[in-house]
Amino acid sequence: MYRKSVSLLVMLSIVFLSCFCCIRGLNFVRLYTEPAEMLTLKLWELDEKAREREKEWMLEEQMRAIGEESMLGIVESASSKQRIIDVCILEQEYIYELPEEELEVLMRIVESEAGTEDEEGKLLVANVVLNRMTDAQFPDTIAGVVFQKEKGIAQFSPVSDGTYYQVDISDETVRAVERALLGEDISQGALYFAARKYADNNKMKWFDENLSYLFVHGGHEFFK
Repeated sequence: MYRKSVSLLVMLSIVFLSCFCCIRGLNFVRLYTEPAEMLTLKLWELDEKAREREKEWMLEEQMRAIGEESMLGIVESASSKQRIIDVCILEQEYIYELPEEELEVLMRIVESEAGTEDEEGKLLVANVVLNRMTDAQFPDTIAGVVFQKEKGIAQFSPVSDGTYYQVDISDETVRAVERALLGEDISQGALYFAARKYADNNKMKWFDENLSYLFVHGGHEFFK
């Protein structure tokens, strides 16, 4: 009986010790694997952030590409030194579509008449030329308007004094002309403009007596 009790006690001790070792082992496994699990989670989070940033970068590149395609492109010919507008506008459409020669004439008259004006002043000159082209009492082409003569006198002073042929077309003039071709008109329908400071007195008298004064911008007064 005594031996049976001792044997039972020994067996219980062995079972208890085995259970204790198993529990300790599980704790050790958990402790050793926990850093690996945390590292895996961190790597997964970093990978997710990297994918999100890549998506954002791709979206930014697409938006930048769209912006570049919608901007005005300027191509300068090495032989003729003429600048032309050569880009498709994605969301905007030109109200006026001009051949290269007509576009060159428009930009030159804007530069020679309003080279010292701000961009709006250049836009206004382009507006007046386009207004004349679409008005029945003036020629129906840009060149016809710019080179028109009344009693042998050119309508635009830069044509008569030759400065029209000598100007270098600025980027601001190109932007102003593009705005006009896209339909932006701030001229209130003006068909005439003059710089009173430099104009002939008789000419300004005719303007004052026969035309309707609209407004002044920079050095030019506008009439219709």
